[in-house]
Amino acid sequence: MNLALLFDEDFVAPDRVVLQGRRLEHIKSVLGVAIGDQLPVGCVNGLMGLGEVVKLTDSEAELVVMLEQQPPAPLPLTLILAMPRPKMFRRILQTSATLGIKDIWLINSYKVEKSFWQTPLLSNENLRENLTLGLEQAKDTILPSVHIRKLFKPFVEDELPDLLKDKQALVAHPGTANACPTHSNRAAALCIGPEGGFTPYEVGKLEDAGCQSVHLGPRILRVETAVPVLVARLFDACL
Repeated sequence: MNLALLFDEDFVAPDRVVLQGRRLEHIKSVLGVAIGDQLPVGCVNGLMGLGEVVKLTDSEAELVVMLEQQPPAPLPLTLILAMPRPKMFRRILQTSATLGIKDIWLINSYKVEKSFWQTPLLSNENLRENLTLGLEQAKDTILPSVHIRKLFKPFVEDELPDLLKDKQALVAHPGTANACPTHSNRAAALCIGPEGGFTPYEVGKLEDAGCQSVHLGPRILRVETAVPVLVARLFDACL
């Protein structure tokens, strides 16, 4: 935790917060803070700054905070992701938030097992927890938006074309002719399939909506690896 992300419920006064639970344990056991120490903090969807510890007990830490620094700029990227296997979904969420992705769409695909949509990781509480961990790692405060679409064809036909407007639209698909662009730094929409990839029908529908198919070379990567590799190729801010 390189920054303690603060939520409305943490504030007991305009310039004072109380931390409990995971964040308290971290600043005590990992950071080893004492009264008078300062640590980086940031208000969710707001400014960053420093918090000075003015009270520290076994159950809570009270900080006086001064927030005056802007968070890092977000990536101009819409990530469209076939619902991953729950075991790796948590890591993908955290990595996406750490990289600065603010717009995440979870969609269905033929190779997405129905059981994946039943994971408790899709609850608002669990989404916020994992996105928070990613933001705290990156020292960022802007919480990504996560949109869930369980029907592939209606999403691709009715919503995707509008999402792609004024963006470089790409679908990662092994075996295609074009390599993923590098150092593009343009506003982009990036579609990444499930383990095993999108089906030819799905790739065709994505291309009909305006996406260009691109590859990362002859190696087949896991989704959790493909996300940071693709983003790092497209945006210098991630290098």
